[in-house]
Amino acid sequence: MSAPEHPPSLDPVAAARWAAYPVAGAASPWLHEEVASRMQERLDFIKLQPRQWAHWEPLRGGLQAHRALQQRYAQADVWLASARPSEAQAALQALRPAWWQPSRWTGPRMQIGVPPEGAVQMVWANMQLHASPAPQGLLKRWHQALAVDGFLMFSCFGPDTLRELRELYARQGWPAPAHEFTDMHDWGDMLVEAGFAEPVMDMERITLTFETPERLLTELRELGRNWSTGRFAGLRTPRWRQRLVKALMDLARPEQGGRLSLSFEIVYGHALKPAPRAKVAAETEIGLDQMRQMLRRSSDLSDKV
Repeated sequence: MSAPEHPPSLDPVAAARWAAYPVAGAASPWLHEEVASRMQERLDFIKLQPRQWAHWEPLRGGLQAHRALQQRYAQADVWLASARPSEAQAALQALRPAWWQPSRWTGPRMQIGVPPEGAVQMVWANMQLHASPAPQGLLKRWHQALAVDGFLMFSCFGPDTLRELRELYARQGWPAPAHEFTDMHDWGDMLVEAGFAEPVMDMERITLTFETPERLLTELRELGRNWSTGRFAGLRTPRWRQRLVKALMDLARPEQGGRLSLSFEIVYGHALKPAPRAKVAAETEIGLDQMRQMLRRSSDLSDKV
């Protein structure tokens, strides 16, 4: 059974609107950088050294992580792929060596754009899939960009993300604060459906603490918005925001010194692009003349043996 084209509770219009929203400055979200550093540890188990690799949405995925990957694959050319050319350009400006540094002119190439079909040996996509209104299409684009035996590395939010906030909203009788995130087993099925092989999935939970409700809300805005189809319609009033800030104090934990606590489930995955399988027809038709020629060749070979 095929997975739905869109995540069940994600509003594709709202997600696309957020994707078009520019990133402030050339700084990646802190949590994305942390997840990327943990995902890089998984590269220690992969022997393939890519000659070319693609960083999908590098500005949102993590510029510090990109620099670490450049050191790991120092001789590899890099593609900076983004749906927003301005963000790809900002990432290029932040990552490219200064004009007076020799590495800018003699080092591996760094270029903007989606790589051609079969051009790269690694696609690196940190914290992208959960925000995509069409994740299956995105998986297929990554598969297309990879060369045979190349590999995909990705991470995204899992279904236990914001568990405490979801429970708080439910107690208040409010709509969900975020759309439902996909389970890692479903991601594994979608990888196979997109043409990948040998998917390996794992997950971990990261707990973040915040000094104040205002700080918590600021961090969440940096990570995205509420794209749930059942979210509040229209803008909230200042009075409602006061209720929200007061309700968020329920997330305070004595064992955390009174700081507010939120859980994030992080899903990690990698998969290979296998060689295409030869298509075998269910039925084969052979003409009578073709069969006679095959029998004559077989007879001639027998006479020579």
